[in-house]
Amino acid sequence: QVQVVESGGGLVQAGGSLTLSCAVSGITVSSNAIAWYRQAPGKQREMVAGIYNVGNTNYADSVKGRFTISRDNAKNRVYLQMNSLKPEDTAVYYCYATISRTWGQGTQVTVSS
Repeated sequence: QVQVVESGGGLVQAGGSLTLSCAVSGITVSSNAIAWYRQAPGKQREMVAGIYNVGNTNYADSVKGRFTISRDNAKNRVYLQMNSLKPEDTAVYYCYATISRTWGQGTQVTVSS
């Protein structure tokens, strides 16, 4: 019933920026917690950022100050603005709906040096 679909991944040079989008259906982003995770080859999946119904956010230490999670309630979307990208940010990025434990299909982000 709940679906999340990521988009916006691609190839970017180190120091560049990308914005990922998560289209959510079945629940409203204004009332539910949505998180971004990422997984690099051979590495564990890790939480990158989360946003909650009252609007508060949290970030992994590795991305704090560079990434910003936000939402557009009218479009029922959650975004991840990624600035000052580093090669270590290369991973598949996943959107996650916490209440239903629903994962998106992932979108590849590759940062070249």
